[in-house]
Amino acid sequence: MGVTYFAGAAYRALTASKDGPSLYDLCDPLFHKHTFHKHSGGDAHIVKFYKTALGNAALRPLLCRAGLPELRDPARFKAIQQALRAARDDETPDWEAIGRPIAELLDTVTLNHPAPKPVTTSAQAPSLGEIDDVIKACGTHLLRSFDRNGFIPTYAAFNLIGDPDMHGRDFLLALTGLNSRGYKNSTLLFTLARIFIARSPAAKLINPPWTGIAEPMWEPVQIRHRSAYYDAFFTEALLSFGETGLPSPDQTTSSRRAIDAMVEFCLVTSREEVRSHDGTHVNVITALAPPPHPRFSRLFAQIKQDLGFGIYVPDCDTTACSFSAATQAGSTDPILDQPLLDFYAGYQVGNGSNEPMVTVSINDNIDYDGAIVTWIDNLAGQRPYGNDLDPTLNLDVLEVSFRNLLRWKVMETPKRLETLQRIIGFQRRLVASGAFTDPKSHIYYLPELYSAYFGRCYAAFRELPAKTQQTIDTDGTFEFIRLRVLAYVQGELIAREMNTFDAALALIALGHLGGELTYFAPALRCIIAARGEGGRKGPFKAYEWNKMKTPTRILVGGPEVTSAFVLMGLALARRRMMNGHAA
Repeated sequence: MGVTYFAGAAYRALTASKDGPSLYDLCDPLFHKHTFHKHSGGDAHIVKFYKTALGNAALRPLLCRAGLPELRDPARFKAIQQALRAARDDETPDWEAIGRPIAELLDTVTLNHPAPKPVTTSAQAPSLGEIDDVIKACGTHLLRSFDRNGFIPTYAAFNLIGDPDMHGRDFLLALTGLNSRGYKNSTLLFTLARIFIARSPAAKLINPPWTGIAEPMWEPVQIRHRSAYYDAFFTEALLSFGETGLPSPDQTTSSRRAIDAMVEFCLVTSREEVRSHDGTHVNVITALAPPPHPRFSRLFAQIKQDLGFGIYVPDCDTTACSFSAATQAGSTDPILDQPLLDFYAGYQVGNGSNEPMVTVSINDNIDYDGAIVTWIDNLAGQRPYGNDLDPTLNLDVLEVSFRNLLRWKVMETPKRLETLQRIIGFQRRLVASGAFTDPKSHIYYLPELYSAYFGRCYAAFRELPAKTQQTIDTDGTFEFIRLRVLAYVQGELIAREMNTFDAALALIALGHLGGELTYFAPALRCIIAARGEGGRKGPFKAYEWNKMKTPTRILVGGPEVTSAFVLMGLALARRRMMNGHAA
C-alpha cells in the first residue's frame, strides 16, 4: 500500500461520524482516571496496561470516533463496565463471567483469512545465475547484519485487529485457560479494543490488505529482539549458504564465526534447568533469555514490563530447534546427549483428552492425542500462558529426534520409540482430515509454513537407513503426508498470487518433498521479481514468520528472516535444477 492509501485511511478514521459510545467512553472512567490503592485488593496492572497500550496519545485519535451503537443501550453499557470493574477490583475474578459480555460483542466482528486470487499465467524459471545472485545477496545480508549487531535481529509487531480465528468462544477459552493475571488482563482489553477497531474506519489503517498469505509487517510498530528460536533458524540458513559453495572465503570464515556464536547463545546463554515429570532435572532452552540478552531497546523493555509480559518460560519448540541446529552445526555440547523424548513424554497428550494438558484449546477442531504441548513449567512452576498445542511444533520434535536417533538410543528404547510414533500418528490424523490446511488448526504458524516444515522433517527422516525408516513408520505415514502436502503446495499455494515469503515456503516444501521442477518456476519468478522490495533494510521486506493469537495478533519476522527463508528455498531449488531429477 502506498502513501495515498494510508493518508486516505487515516483521514477517514479521524473524521468518521461517531455512532455510539467509544472505547474511551467505556473505559476511561474505570482506568484512565483511576488511582489504585495497594490495600484495595484487585490488580493494579490492568490500569497500567490500559494507559500504556490502549489509552495512549497515538491510538486515542484513531479510536475516539469509533463507536458501537449497541452500547447506547444503558443496560449493555453498564454490564460491560461492571465486568471490567470486576477484572480490576476482584481478588479472584470470575473470568468467564467477565468475558461473556465482551464475547457477545466479539461475535459481531467478521474477519477473513487472506484468499489470494488464482494465477493462470505460466512462469519461466529464472537462470541459475539469477538464483545465485539472490542467494549471495541474502547470505551477505545475514552476515552483515550479524557483524553490525553482534546477532541477527528479529522483530515483533502488534496487529490490533486480532486474528480471524478468535471468536467469542475462543476468546473465553483463552481468557479462562491462561494462568497469568496480567496475560488475562491484556487478552481482555486487547479483545475489547479490536471490536471497536474492526467495526470502524480505523480497520483499514490498522489492517491494510496485502498480496499472498504471509502478512507483511508494517512499520513503525516493529520491536527488535533476539531469541534462541531465531538463532537456530539463522544457523540453518547460514549452513545452507555454505552448502551452495557460493560464499567467498571471507564469508565462509564469517559464517562459521556467526554459527558458533549462535549455537552458544542457544545452548549456553538460553539454557534453563527445569524439572521433568519423573522428578529429575533437565536442561532445556528458554524462549527469551534473561536481560540483556534479548536485546530489547530500553524503551520497549520498560513497556514490556508495563504490559505484563515480564515472565517468559521455556518451550518445547525452542528447545527442539536449538538442539537440531546445534546438531547440524557439529556441536559436541553435553546438553545434546539428553534424550529429549524422555522429557517430552511428560508433555504428551494421551487418551484423546484435551484436558488438563491443554488449557488454551482454541484449535480443538483437531485431535490432540499423541502430540506434545508448547510450554514448559519453570522450576518455580510458572506457566503464564497456560498451555496450547501446535502441529508445526510437533514436526520440529520429530525432526530433532531423527537427527539424534543414535545418540538418544531411540531404536533400543521402546518407550522413546513409542513417544515418537504417537507424534507421527497425530500428524497422520491431522493430514488425513485435511485440517492441516485450515489456519484454525495452527496456534503459531500458517498452513504454508507447516508444509515447509514438514519438508524439513521429511528430509531428516529420509536420511535414516531404510530399515530404520520402516521400523519407525510402519504404515507409510511419511509418504502419505508427503503426497497430501505436495498436492496442497502445487494445487493451492503456487497456483495463487504469492508474496516473497509464500514463495520461499513453497520452494522449501517442493525441494524437500520431490516436487516436479515445473512447479518451482512461479515461486522462483516471484522471488526474483521482488528483489529490492526491502529497500535499505535488505533484499526483501519483513513478513509473518510466526504469530501469537493471544493476547492479540502478534507477528514475528523481519527482513533478515525473509532473507534466511529465501536463501534456504533457493538453495534447495538450485540443487534440484543442477541435478535435474527428483530428490
